[in-house]
Amino acid sequence: MKKIVFIVLFIAATMSLQAQSKNQAAVELSVKNLIAAMISGDRSGLEAVASDHLSYGHSGGHVEGKTEFVEKIASGQSDFVTLEVSEQTIDIVGNTAIVRHHLNGTTNDGGKPAVIKLNILYVFKKENGSWKMLARQAVKA
Repeated sequence: MKKIVFIVLFIAATMSLQAQSKNQAAVELSVKNLIAAMISGDRSGLEAVASDHLSYGHSGGHVEGKTEFVEKIASGQSDFVTLEVSEQTIDIVGNTAIVRHHLNGTTNDGGKPAVIKLNILYVFKKENGSWKMLARQAVKA
C-alpha cells in the first residue's frame, strides 16, 4: 500500500514539474518576443504580448497603459537599439508568472543616444492560452 501511495505522489509531482517547466518555457518565449518587438518597433508584436490591462511602469515613475506603451515604441518616440537580458528568474503561480531580470541596452530616443541599466519586474498572466504582460516596473540598476 505504501508503494502505491509513493508511486501516485511521485507521478503527481513529476507531472506538476513538467507543467511548470512547460509554462516557464512559454513565459520565457513571451519575454523574448517582447524584447524583439521592443527593438524592432513591431506594433503587432507589441500588441500581441501586452495585455489589454497593461500597467507599464518606467524607472522615472511614469506609468502607461497598453495603447501608450505600444504607440511610443512603434512610432519610434522610444527607440531601443539594443537590449540584453541577464539573471532572469521566472516563478509560476497558477496562471500568473513573476519574471525578474537585469536589462542593459542602448536607446536613441529623439536622436539622443543613451545607455540603460535597469532591474525589471514583470507580471505575465495566461490569457486565452497565451502569456501576456500584465504589469512591468523598472528601477535603475
